[in-house]
Amino acid sequence: MNSIEKNHKWARLRDWLAKRRKIILIVTGSILFLAVGAGTYIYLSNNTKPTAKSTPETQLPKIVEPPKYYSPLTGSLVEKESDTQQPVTGVMIENHPDARPQSGLKDAGVVFEAICEGGITRFLALYQSEKPQLVGPVRSVRMYYLDWATGFNASISHVGGNDDVLNRLASGNYRNLDQFSYGDAAYWRSSDRYAPHNMYTSFANLDELNKQNGYTSSDYMPFPRTDGKAAEALTATSINVTISSSLFDSAYTYNATSNSYDRFQAGELHTDADGRQISPTTVIGMFINESTISVPVNGSEEQLETIGSGRAVIFQNGTATEATWSKTSESSQITFTDANGLSIPLVRGQTWITAIPNGPGDVIWS
Repeated sequence: MNSIEKNHKWARLRDWLAKRRKIILIVTGSILFLAVGAGTYIYLSNNTKPTAKSTPETQLPKIVEPPKYYSPLTGSLVEKESDTQQPVTGVMIENHPDARPQSGLKDAGVVFEAICEGGITRFLALYQSEKPQLVGPVRSVRMYYLDWATGFNASISHVGGNDDVLNRLASGNYRNLDQFSYGDAAYWRSSDRYAPHNMYTSFANLDELNKQNGYTSSDYMPFPRTDGKAAEALTATSINVTISSSLFDSAYTYNATSNSYDRFQAGELHTDADGRQISPTTVIGMFINESTISVPVNGSEEQLETIGSGRAVIFQNGTATEATWSKTSESSQITFTDANGLSIPLVRGQTWITAIPNGPGDVIWS
């Protein structure tokens, strides 16, 4: 092909392209647009995560946990807020052998145990949200029980007392629910035991007395509380507390299933009158100075030093912790602190505190 023919051929091609330029540009642009769009789609599909709004999980309704309420006295979970606002009520419960088994001790949130007279122990049982309908036998109060009760801003149910404590109660500065004042309105004697070991009350009656007197709540400093769990290394599964004699000495065996201490008294399991085993989650041996003084009517009277401080041993979770008890005044709360002066949290549930006389008394464990 000579040069003239080649030039003629290129001229015809240029004419053909010129006539179809618009179409070629449109087709080429469309191809490029589709290619870019497809590439962008693939890139976004592989690299873009769905937004939070598009995930099914975030569209589910939020589950609102109901509020939890804990008893100030025991730290235990209670049903409703009003259970945390009840007044604390203390009941003096007898521990003479003829008064056993007692009623309502199993339900007490905090129990103070101390010698009352002649080596016989007596209990100050404190209640708040738990309200047994049979409590007793109810007996007289002593000054040191009143000191402990006052730390809880508690009403105190009792049948009289010795002269010094009655004079103190007569001041009107205490929540006094004395059987001498209210008689049959709140107390009765059972027919299956003989006096004085047969005086009883109920919380239907005590609640009414509290209401009549305007005792609608109690303002006090609760014990610090914590959840309980059996320790990996158990160091205190058997406890023996010496108070006065074999009739009133107590013992405890650690129950790993309930993380509590099954209580024994006079060598036998200590049960409530309805057969329930008394098993506090925390047992405290509190060493305290004790003396006996002469008085005109009864001849002698026990005296315990409740204001001050001393040694204590706290048993919980199958372990023993050396501690110091302190009470700075009649109205202040008793506290239990470690070697660094820090409060020791007590496991939620019943706390049983025994005042052990310095000297003759002791507590040993293994």
